[in-house]
Amino acid sequence: MTTRSGPDAADSGRGRPDPGLGVIMGERRQLLNLAYRLLGSLAEAEDAVQEACARWYAMSGQQREAIENPGAWLTTVASRICLDLLGSARARRERYVGEWIPEPLPAGTGWLNDQPGATTADPADRITLDESINMAFLVVLESMTPAERVAFILHDVFGYSFAEVAEIVGRTPAACRQLASSARRRVRTARAPAAPTARQAGLVRDFKQAWEAKDINALIGLLDPSATVIADGGGLASAALRPIEGGEQIARYVVDIAGRAPSDMTFLERTVNGQPGLVAQQDGVTVTVFAFDVAGDRIKRIWAVRNPEKLRPWTAR
Repeated sequence: MTTRSGPDAADSGRGRPDPGLGVIMGERRQLLNLAYRLLGSLAEAEDAVQEACARWYAMSGQQREAIENPGAWLTTVASRICLDLLGSARARRERYVGEWIPEPLPAGTGWLNDQPGATTADPADRITLDESINMAFLVVLESMTPAERVAFILHDVFGYSFAEVAEIVGRTPAACRQLASSARRRVRTARAPAAPTARQAGLVRDFKQAWEAKDINALIGLLDPSATVIADGGGLASAALRPIEGGEQIARYVVDIAGRAPSDMTFLERTVNGQPGLVAQQDGVTVTVFAFDVAGDRIKRIWAVRNPEKLRPWTAR
């Protein structure tokens, strides 16, 4: 965050128009990109960005004129807000009913894939913006400390230098480098070679057809023997409170669900967080979003989000 200093700071900004609404609108997309990846929740990301914007407008015109780079200022403030939210989120999630899954995002959320105008960085294993929204990646982020997550996302995903990251998180550049390195190790441990998108889509389609046919054997063949299903109802929708493990157990579980599903329930192939997924709708309302993690030729993990508060971006689709 850069400001002018000295007795002539106010005078040097006179005559320069207040960036105002233009700055906010120009930076909002990048701020949402950043905040969603930091928080794993579109609703919380929007709140964080709104708070950052509110703090901008709470300053006097003279104070705003003294800020040479409003975009950097907004990024710093939004990141610090997210850092605070991440700290309190752990306590909130201890009280959460059942498992907590990051909020799924539908395809066509325009700001997700826009390359933000951040400083260039060159880590050998730079994470792309598309990679950084898939559900498996977001779940790994949940295992990190707030400081690790912020340092890693700012540097490895958005390309900020460690000097810039240090100013945001209030630590030294060396400490931020260590935080990002620790986070990177977590990602490397959890990441499996990505299957081609066409292969993922084929497996998801086969899973959908086997599920609708209640074909247990076909489902078992599509699932890794050590596969896991995690559901998130948040206490607002029925969902398994603990992970379901094992390909055969999962196959029997989903067939049982299919047998109890309402006759007007439909399953649609949709893009979920940039990857092939499924959406369950009843009377045109999205009631469950399924994200998949594919390893080789088998489905390794399934995340089923049923909490209606996390499905609001899907209801108008």
